[in-house]
Amino acid sequence: MTKTFLCAAIICLAATIVSVAAETGRAVVIYEGRTIEIAKASIQSADLWVTTADLKRATGFVIKPQGICRDELCFPIPKNRKNEFISKQGRATWFNLTAFAKLTNQSFAWDEKNRVWYFGPRADVRSEYLATLEAPDFTLPDMNGRKHSLRDFRGRKVLLVTWASW
Repeated sequence: MTKTFLCAAIICLAATIVSVAAETGRAVVIYEGRTIEIAKASIQSADLWVTTADLKRATGFVIKPQGICRDELCFPIPKNRKNEFISKQGRATWFNLTAFAKLTNQSFAWDEKNRVWYFGPRADVRSEYLATLEAPDFTLPDMNGRKHSLRDFRGRKVLLVTWASW
């Protein structure tokens, strides 16, 4: 009975190690319109963890004693939730980018198969558009492949029709 239990425990442990290892690898992050390929990212329970070097490269944010900061902009990390955001593994310090997006009320979406993560504007940036009532510029192709930007239509009335599959 003990041998059976021990064998089952070893098999479960090996399966866990293999599944965690399989989730560490390349990822693509699209943040504020920039696309950054990250060679070493970790996905754990649908959370994207990146090294602090990749955090700075992809977002411009760094970890400081007062929180996650970029220039004068700082977001404090709740002290009782620090483990949700920062993890030390050996010499590397990892940061949970999706937990940060949730903290800052930033929408995000990911393509699990291709390991691509898109982070939309933070709530503080989105509210700037409401203050001016001016839609952010974007460029999309028409049915013939010709690209059109919203800025090309400034000063004229425009009807935007959107659709999503979700």
